[in-house]
Amino acid sequence: MISFIKTAAGGLTGICRAHGHLQGPLHNQIKVLAAGLKTYEIPPDYSDVVLPDKPKLKFMNKVPNLKKAKKEMKKLRDIQGPATAANFFTTGQYAIVAMGGGYIHWGHFEMMRLTINRKMDSRTTFAHWRINAPYKPITRKGLGQRMGGGKGAIDHYVTPVRYGRLIVEVGGKVELGEVEQILTEVAKKLPFPAKVMSKESLEALHKKQADMEQNNQNPWTFKRIAQGNMLGIRKVLSPFDLYNHGRFTGKFHNPGRV
Repeated sequence: MISFIKTAAGGLTGICRAHGHLQGPLHNQIKVLAAGLKTYEIPPDYSDVVLPDKPKLKFMNKVPNLKKAKKEMKKLRDIQGPATAANFFTTGQYAIVAMGGGYIHWGHFEMMRLTINRKMDSRTTFAHWRINAPYKPITRKGLGQRMGGGKGAIDHYVTPVRYGRLIVEVGGKVELGEVEQILTEVAKKLPFPAKVMSKESLEALHKKQADMEQNNQNPWTFKRIAQGNMLGIRKVLSPFDLYNHGRFTGKFHNPGRV
């Protein structure tokens, strides 16, 4: 039937073009017929996606299971610089990626677990943690105590996170538009800047950084200035700055620095 309509429309178009009536009412009707024939994109293939037996996020302990709790120093280096672990995807397609350093409390774990487990469809989607349960002790003294008297007692535990670390990984037979709103809602409530990214966007981010370093036209980079000790800059630089070439200021990332 459609081929018959196309043939008839083609013949009428030729007649109208021969007599100079291309802009008449018949041409408008032909355009409407042509606009109704659309082609749609092929849906993605999820035949290779395997859903785990327990697709939801598991509960994280508030306190680690230790025989004896030990106090620790602050060790701010735990949240400074780039992440060296869990910075690439494993089985999922989308994730919440940390864009800066910070500490995750047990309340943040519960917020992420409850929000994602309640709003995602466990029949087609799965999620799993890419960070450990709280393990770093944070001490605090009671209200009204005077200075001195030694280090305070352990108040709670946290999980340190660096730039580029994947927090939660989501996958399954879903597209980014179906889970992006849920993950964005969670990312806004974290105590450090975070972003929802897919596997392709994370690879594009790494490629962009590599292209910036390779195609840089400015010869006076931070690395060259620091290594050459120009103007005696080594006096005010720390080993952290020399190792990361100025791309990080503490727990904050400088995206434009090469």
